[in-house]
Amino acid sequence: MAKATRAAFGETLIKLVDEGMDIMAVDADLCGSTTTAKFGAAYPDRLFDVGIAEQNMIGVASGLALTGRTVFTGSFAVFGTGRCWEQIRNTVCDSGLNVKICPTHAGITVGADGATHQALEDIALMRVLPGMRVLVPADYASAVAAIRLAAATPGPFYVRLGREPLPEVYDEGFTCDVAFANVLREGSDISIMACGVEVAQALAAADALAAEGISVEVVDVMSVKPLDEETIIASAAKTGRVLTVEEHSIYGGMGSAVAELLSEKHPVPVTRLGMTTFGQSGDAAELLAYYGLDAAGLAARVREVLGK
Repeated sequence: MAKATRAAFGETLIKLVDEGMDIMAVDADLCGSTTTAKFGAAYPDRLFDVGIAEQNMIGVASGLALTGRTVFTGSFAVFGTGRCWEQIRNTVCDSGLNVKICPTHAGITVGADGATHQALEDIALMRVLPGMRVLVPADYASAVAAIRLAAATPGPFYVRLGREPLPEVYDEGFTCDVAFANVLREGSDISIMACGVEVAQALAAADALAAEGISVEVVDVMSVKPLDEETIIASAAKTGRVLTVEEHSIYGGMGSAVAELLSEKHPVPVTRLGMTTFGQSGDAAELLAYYGLDAAGLAARVREVLGK
């Protein structure tokens, strides 16, 4: 059943506390949308809503972390990384605090809220920070795994969550480690390396291209920082061509990370597919199609790269 990655947030925090972890959450007036409201309903003394004050959200979270708690923050991605970037940099990362930045509503699949709410720069903002780990789950099960991994691993994390329900990619109970990439489909002509929303689109594109005799390897690059260098290099070496795709700017995101790695350690032709403009208001599926980020758009770009 299709479920949004944001749906994993509040539910997983409840389970972590049920299991004995000392979890706290801080949100910025968006508890219903981020689903931290569910956590607050179960554990009202563990959720703080600071109002529309993202810088204060990070300050409160940092203070709670200094008391020994594991602290998660909410908000929308454009606000939960952008408005409070300096606080995340100087308070959370410089001190290595146990704060997990987990905003929702990232990317153009926010839909009708439009460009002002469609975070396309958040991976780049978080990836550049020393000590920050960056995870972009592809479905509900992997979002649960990412949140659990962040909770169990000391130090700063960024977990990118979305609004739109996504197809199942992983089974319930899926687990992962830091620096995780996973070959979901074997292929020989080209590697599509995707994250988040684009993983299911890449799998659908691979199915369509297989009917044309084009063999596509699909790699879920869930951990954008640190990268699973071994898996990424092995796939690139196997196929000799890479197409990265993300619901994010091509500048500074997952595609940039993969291109940087391969340019240094195993050069192959790399094409980056993603956003180069701001988004716009519209239905999530229509926006993916408009920007060439749906399965049909990915398949078309693969044919272009392969000269077919």
